[in-house]
Amino acid sequence: MGKPGLWIGVVFLIAFGAIMYSSFTGMTQFRVEVCVEDMGRQACRIASAETQEKAQSAATTNACAQLVSGMTASMACQGRTPVSVKVLSGN
Repeated sequence: MGKPGLWIGVVFLIAFGAIMYSSFTGMTQFRVEVCVEDMGRQACRIASAETQEKAQSAATTNACAQLVSGMTASMACQGRTPVSVKVLSGN
């Protein structure tokens, strides 16, 4: 029933697809929304990552980028406690 090479190719494609699916679905397990405030202005951003801490850090960095400019102001903003942190999805 068919050539052995064809079956090997089909098995390879199925295995490759399964590996790709599992790697992509496992990459972003957490979605977090962070709101930060600077000089009376507020910005909220959502980020996804494989851990809650990484997602929160990325969302904080993105929100601060909307409010401040320059390395010193950016680092100060990122060092502050966020106004709010919401875990939208996670493990």
